[in-house]
Amino acid sequence: MEKIGRSGVQGSRDRLSRPRRVPTQRRSRERVERMLAVATELIALKGIDAVRMSEIARRAEVSIGSLYQYFPDKAAIVRTLADRYNAEGRACVEAELAAVHSDAELRAALHRVVDGYYRMFLREPAMRDIWRATQADKALQEQDAADCEAHAATLSAVLARLRPEHNPDALRTLSSLLIQLIATAVRHAISLERAQGDAAIDMFKRLLSANLLDLLGHAGKGG
Repeated sequence: MEKIGRSGVQGSRDRLSRPRRVPTQRRSRERVERMLAVATELIALKGIDAVRMSEIARRAEVSIGSLYQYFPDKAAIVRTLADRYNAEGRACVEAELAAVHSDAELRAALHRVVDGYYRMFLREPAMRDIWRATQADKALQEQDAADCEAHAATLSAVLARLRPEHNPDALRTLSSLLIQLIATAVRHAISLERAQGDAAIDMFKRLLSANLLDLLGHAGKGG
């Protein structure tokens, strides 16, 4: 059974539940998409803790049995939404970094990654509540860590292309650090009023530009 607390959603033994079934027919896929759309709206409006499975079913115009047929509990819905947001973010990062072949292009691409991540949080308020739940939920933390590792692997490949003579382990460490810094900066910015958040993002990008080459040089020494 799911446990609902002030800090978010937990599955049994701190493992978030997964969807029971993957819909194959068009009508089933449309029904599931409607359930997820309603859940997203409710999470954005009320927060995860206040959302009830019965309300999702009612607003999605499906029976509660149909909802449970695909999602055994609310934790499975949260897991599915987090997976989708993470996949969208990875696709954006991969697209931005794919054509990078110079330091200047790297700097510009990282700025676009920061801006894109920030815009996604602003566009999808439910992401904020899912992120807040992550702070106290072990399974969501593991999911978030895996997502950051995927981003870091993508960035590390780019850095290795730009600095093939540099220490690979140091480049991987730098990639992980940069991804964590970007995530932390954006999540801090969305906790502020919009004008303050915009200013924080702008300042972070300037800090990133000012220190990027130094960080790359340090990685080259393997330290």
